[in-house]
Amino acid sequence: MRCVTGETDLHTLLTTMRPRLNPGRYVFTTVDGDVPPGVRPVVTVAEEEGLTLVLPQRDADAAGLTYDYVAGWITLRVHSALEAVGLTAAFAQALAAAGLSCNVVAGFHHDHLFVPYERAGEAVEVLEDLARRSA
Repeated sequence: MRCVTGETDLHTLLTTMRPRLNPGRYVFTTVDGDVPPGVRPVVTVAEEEGLTLVLPQRDADAAGLTYDYVAGWITLRVHSALEAVGLTAAFAQALAAAGLSCNVVAGFHHDHLFVPYERAGEAVEVLEDLARRSA
């Protein structure tokens, strides 16, 4: 399988990031051992303390998993290279200036941002504004 190299130019990354708010509410939780049956995480992170899961809130509720943080999931649709420099810093600074927390996960093709659910629409607006100002 051939890998396609992602974009590394910061100007291009910022002006073409095209943030998309995915439908639904997402939560962060942790489990000991494997992913529980019926749970479909969108992110897993193996940590010393347990397996962190980011999953739809409805799956967490159905499995009886506890969580505190309910997030909206934003995908930056530009294919960013894993070695790109400055993209995370630029959008994190813009979101921080708006008082928005952001938890970032880098996938092979895209960056995924988890922001407070009730402010997810505002976060998309902040990112779209950053893209316009970067053009």
